[in-house]
Amino acid sequence: MEGNLLSEGNVNPQAFKPLKELTYLRLGRNHFRSIPRGLPASLLELYLENNLIEEISETAFNHTTNINVVVLRHNKLDESSIAPLAWINHRNLESLDLSHNNFYLVPSFLPKSLIHLVLAGNQIERIPGYVFAHMEPGLEYLYLSYNKLDGDAIEPESFLGTFNTMTELCLDHNQLTSIPMGINEMTTLHFLRLNNNKIRHISEDAICDPLNENDSHLVALRLENNFLDPRKIPPTAFSCVRSYSSVVLKPQRIK
Repeated sequence: MEGNLLSEGNVNPQAFKPLKELTYLRLGRNHFRSIPRGLPASLLELYLENNLIEEISETAFNHTTNINVVVLRHNKLDESSIAPLAWINHRNLESLDLSHNNFYLVPSFLPKSLIHLVLAGNQIERIPGYVFAHMEPGLEYLYLSYNKLDGDAIEPESFLGTFNTMTELCLDHNQLTSIPMGINEMTTLHFLRLNNNKIRHISEDAICDPLNENDSHLVALRLENNFLDPRKIPPTAFSCVRSYSSVVLKPQRIK
């Protein structure tokens, strides 16, 4: 039902009530300002991209307790427009796309069950401490490309709760000046993107923990388009990368 003129004003809350087995609903490219009311309890995937959604109320997903995928990219959401109890207690919501909205922070009160989070193309300047710490079993895929993360963006506790689950982390196209704290504690990380930042130095233990001599786990590491001098990178800095051919260091920007 995407690409129409639908909004909360012309969709009756009882419209979906007879659809007892509806699991997949696309309402993208319409005129919704909030999550449509009366969504069926059977819903597993909801696509609301390219609308005008500016709030998610406490009751927006009350009846869709089985929902697994929610796509809200290209809307008008920010960190203050999501009610604290909107979805934090959902046990099945594993994938959430909030890319291309108006977030300045990674939002709090994210679903406990979240595995896949997309926040690319916002204005995010900070990842607050403990923002992922409540998740069970923990976040695996985090996409924060094309934001405004800089040297003060990431706290020691920012990635708490992800150290044993994070598989893919994209922090490319930001303004980071160093390797963020916590990356060297991610024991399951396979893909790391830090290209197109302002990184000038890599310390010996910034990416790989020299005290952890377990199997090399990083499959791909991208660091091109920073301000790095490859000759000054410590020889053990990439010891947890499976193959040195998987490290992309060229080109670098001229200082």
